[in-house]
Amino acid sequence: MTDMASRARREPARVIPIAVEGRPPARSWQHRRLLFQSGFFVLFVVAPIFDLFRYDLNAGHAWFLGFEWRLGLDDFLAGRIGALEAGANVLLRLFLPIFAAAGGFLYVAWRWGRLYCGWLCPHFSVVETINTLMLRASGKPSIWEKAPITPWLPDGSQRKPDIRWWGVVVPAAIAFAFTWAMVFLTYLLPPAEVYGNLVRAALTRNQTIFIVAATAVLSMEFLFARHLFCRYACAVGLFQSLTWMSNPKAMVVGFMRARASDCSACLPERQSACDAVCPMRLTPRNIKRHMFTCTQCAQCIDACGETQADNPDGPLLQWVSDEAARQNEAGFRAGRER
Repeated sequence: MTDMASRARREPARVIPIAVEGRPPARSWQHRRLLFQSGFFVLFVVAPIFDLFRYDLNAGHAWFLGFEWRLGLDDFLAGRIGALEAGANVLLRLFLPIFAAAGGFLYVAWRWGRLYCGWLCPHFSVVETINTLMLRASGKPSIWEKAPITPWLPDGSQRKPDIRWWGVVVPAAIAFAFTWAMVFLTYLLPPAEVYGNLVRAALTRNQTIFIVAATAVLSMEFLFARHLFCRYACAVGLFQSLTWMSNPKAMVVGFMRARASDCSACLPERQSACDAVCPMRLTPRNIKRHMFTCTQCAQCIDACGETQADNPDGPLLQWVSDEAARQNEAGFRAGRER
């Protein structure tokens, strides 16, 4: 017994490390988000083809999940039902589905913010794609940026702008615009007719006017105003943001302000990786009301995770919700060091 006690005193104690759970690897959110965005973009394109959702101007009714969706007014116009029954049909087949879908959509926004924008919206995926191409061409995510953002990337490498990338930026914007114009038209006319006429180069006059006008307008929007549209003109995004702001416990990007000094070593030249990667050109460490248009894309969280990969304390940014979200905002209001 004495020998065992003596041996225990001579041998150093073994420390078993405790693994920290719940912290995804750097950039893992972006891999997941890309899958969601790609899948929804494909759904956006093929939904009319398979009659999953569209309105047929020729037939005068909508399609939903492969079935005809009528309001039941034909019988009223033909005199087979009365006004009361016709009103009930409109309520049950139009207003109730719309209110139910809107309610579910706004609840998600109230609880988690603009997840639709950051994880599904086909427009936002175009915004981010063109942002990336413009960064390669000019070092700026948009032509309205006053100066190039830091060339340093979260992984420690540097971005070297090359003017030749403008030869990709403009064609990409036009290609996206043309794709959107064609898809929009298939939501109003039978897709077989639209794509068939395109392949045969036999588009009707009205179809041609619509596609040319929509392509021109969308090209200008994608090249010059895509951020402005998302921040100030998109009604879907606006209602999500307003709903999110009304919930003080909604999910938000939380900042560990007590460790703010770690940000000074984030990137060379005292640059901030989270600021540089935000596609909406926000400051992720800011108070919630200054993050009104945050799309919950998690790029700032992943960037912080990369720059702090060697820090045993982990990243300074992470999603928080419920009471942690309230406390995060309370810390800002208390006026502590930013």
